[in-house]
Amino acid sequence: MSDSPSQSHPPSDAAPSSELNASQIAALRDAFGMLLDVEVVQETGSTNTDLMTRLDTLDKPVLRLAVHQTAGRGRAGRSWSSEAGSMLMFSIAWPMPHAAHELMGLPLAVGVALAEVLHALDLPVQLKWPNDILRDGKKLAGILIESASKKNGGTWIVAGIGLNLLLSASFEASLGRAVAEAPWLARMNRNALVAQLLNALARAFDQFEREGFSAFQVRWNQLHAYANQEVRIIDHGEILQAGTALGVDISGRLVLQTAQGQVNIVAGDVSLRPVDSSE
Repeated sequence: MSDSPSQSHPPSDAAPSSELNASQIAALRDAFGMLLDVEVVQETGSTNTDLMTRLDTLDKPVLRLAVHQTAGRGRAGRSWSSEAGSMLMFSIAWPMPHAAHELMGLPLAVGVALAEVLHALDLPVQLKWPNDILRDGKKLAGILIESASKKNGGTWIVAGIGLNLLLSASFEASLGRAVAEAPWLARMNRNALVAQLLNALARAFDQFEREGFSAFQVRWNQLHAYANQEVRIIDHGEILQAGTALGVDISGRLVLQTAQGQVNIVAGDVSLRPVDSSE
C-alpha cells in the first residue's frame, strides 16, 4: 500500500477506516485545528516514527493518520498491536517553546483533551496515570509522547494516540487481555470524529504552551480512575512504591500517600496498577 498522503478517492472495497480522507478532515477543522496540516495514509510502520524522522523539515504542526500501522509503539519500547479498520491511530507533531524537561505533564494534558471529547460524545471514560484512557476499567486508548530539540530552541513533540473503536473477537483474543471498545464511535463518520479530536488536541497544545499543566491539573484529577484507591507503582516487574493514589500535582506527578508519608512519582517508564489488579 502507498505511504503517501491520501487524496479524496479511497477504494470502494476497503475497510470502513479507509474512508478516512485528509481533505474532508481538514474541512472540519476549527480555528485551532487549522494550525495543523492533515495527512492520511493507508499503511505505515508507525506514524510517530514517520513524524520524528521529518522534524527537521517541518515548518508547522502536522497530524498524520494511518488506517493501519505495522510497527506501532507504546511506552518503554513496547509494541502497539493494531487492526486495520478497528482503531484510530494517529500522531501530531507540534513545536513547543519549552525545554523537554518542562513538558512532563503534557501526556496527561493530552489525556484530558481526549477524555473531554469522548465525554461530550456520551462515552464516559477515566484517566489512568500517566497515559491511558479507560472505559469500565479497561484500556480504551493509549498515548505516547516523544520529543526532539528544535534547531532554534524549544522542543518538537510528537504525540501518538491509539483509540480502540470496534475490535474483532480474534484480534482481542490475540492480545491476551481484555480491552475496551467504543462501538458508538465506530458508527460515527470517521472524518468528523478525527476532526473533533484534532481540534481539541490543538486547543490543548496551545493552552499548555501558554499555561503549562496548571490549566489541566484539576480537570485530570476529576477524571482520575483510581482516586483514593490503593495502587502499586511498578518498574520492570518490581514494586517501587505502594499507597493511596491522591491525584496529580501541578507538574503532573502522581501524589501517593504511603506508610512513610506522601511521595510524588515521576512517570518515566513506571506503570501504575491497582492493588486488586491481575495485570
